[in-house]
Amino acid sequence: MRLRFNHSRLIARYPMNKKLILGSTSPFRKALLQRFRIEFTTASPDIDETPKENESPEDYVARLSLEKAKAVAKNHPNALIIGSDQCSILNKQIRGKPGNHQNAIKQLTESAGKRVSFLTGLCLYDSAHNDYQLDLIPYHVDFRELTLAEIESYLRAEEPYACAGSFKSEGLGVTLFKKMQGDDPTALIGLPLIRLSEMLREKGFKLP
Repeated sequence: MRLRFNHSRLIARYPMNKKLILGSTSPFRKALLQRFRIEFTTASPDIDETPKENESPEDYVARLSLEKAKAVAKNHPNALIIGSDQCSILNKQIRGKPGNHQNAIKQLTESAGKRVSFLTGLCLYDSAHNDYQLDLIPYHVDFRELTLAEIESYLRAEEPYACAGSFKSEGLGVTLFKKMQGDDPTALIGLPLIRLSEMLREKGFKLP
């Protein structure tokens, strides 16, 4: 669905005849990108997100970010496409979205009292020229000790089953933490806006 804006209030300008497409149907990424006040559409990349055997977290999120952008590019030959993917990392192991309540309990129980790293891949793909910018943005969260009752209460309140790490940092999830550390808090939500703004400016977008 194309987003509707009051064009008189748009702050940013973008290259003529070049669509901007967010290769994601995540409402969280969509809400983040809307902060830029630029027109964009969304598209589902519909790819297999299963990690490959012995794939590192860095290779995993970089690969998926690029694959998502390329998948959308097949139907959009003259566009700038944003691909992004995120995983949580504990004990050097990739952890994705829990998908259900029991997996979320397991993830949060394992995270309690520990530092969990989140790695977000970001790709801006120019389908007209078949080139792209790709970067990885880390963020770290120190969880406080959590009781099972606290975990259950939180999960019932927010149901973060489609979120890597089993929480929503922009909501009640922040109450689970002792400390957050990183250069861009939007990376933790799934779309690093600081790095994305740099990528877009390189492609001619005039952001404030």
